[in-house]
Amino acid sequence: MELTFLGTGSAMPTRQRGLSAVALRLPERRELWLFDCGEGTQHQLLRTPLRPPQIRRVFITHLHGDHVYGLPGLLTSLSMLGVEAPVDVYGPRGLAEVLEVTLRVANAGCTFPLAVHELAPGPVVDDGELAVRCAPLVHGVPCFGFRVEEAPAPGRLDAARAAALGIVAGPDFGTLKGGGDVTLPSGAVVRGADLVAPPQPGRVLAICGDTAPCAGAVELAHDADLLVHEATFGEARRAMAAERGHSTAAQAADVARMAGARRLVLTHFSARYQEGSAETVDDLVAEARAIFPATEAARDFGTVPVPRRGSAAG
Repeated sequence: MELTFLGTGSAMPTRQRGLSAVALRLPERRELWLFDCGEGTQHQLLRTPLRPPQIRRVFITHLHGDHVYGLPGLLTSLSMLGVEAPVDVYGPRGLAEVLEVTLRVANAGCTFPLAVHELAPGPVVDDGELAVRCAPLVHGVPCFGFRVEEAPAPGRLDAARAAALGIVAGPDFGTLKGGGDVTLPSGAVVRGADLVAPPQPGRVLAICGDTAPCAGAVELAHDADLLVHEATFGEARRAMAAERGHSTAAQAADVARMAGARRLVLTHFSARYQEGSAETVDDLVAEARAIFPATEAARDFGTVPVPRRGSAAG
């Protein structure tokens, strides 16, 4: 599980940043999930190793253009590539109308089943392996954040110890791993619970779109392994952030701290924070780290792994 940031700018693109879009790569499933799809997203995808035909779900936080204008073009390109697998799109009320009108007026059909789901707070997806729920955020238009939760992974069987006890690799290993017991020819009983480690907690990822600091963001990020949160402005522009329904980097860090998140990745930077300018993203990161040290800044085409807790990568 890893995130690739396709666009980390706000409002309009710059030479350094595309508009909001982040891809969640699920290699075991050979799937991509997109969170937001600003103008130019499909062009950004072409500059990565990611494969657009693997897109199965798209989650739109809100209907401001810098988060959704790239979606009709992306869907049309998937059709031109001959994609046939279903694509599910999730977003606020009005998204279905946006797509229906745009595709109809452009006389652009889809070669794949397209389902558009308009959001209400609560569960969004649950396929047994991954569950997504959403909560409302605070912005100038209806806006949602998302929480992705992975199911726990079964604990590992101590195969060497099982073999030493006389268990032959095969069906009995499966029984033990499932928590069952195996009776040996001698009559001794080997308990799976004694040979299998506890389940590994599933990973938790929270993605908060445009928002002022709010309880919904804290709720979504509770105990998350990774929180992606907008940081449009620095503290010198806190009043501007509040007026426009955005957060400063320090406010994003405070959300991560209150939520007990493990890592914070900042994104959605105003165009004023550019390399070579008086103010840069490094300044925003410094403001955030003063409150939440485990903070980093997203960059276009940068990839952030989401390892399991306790893994070497963590």
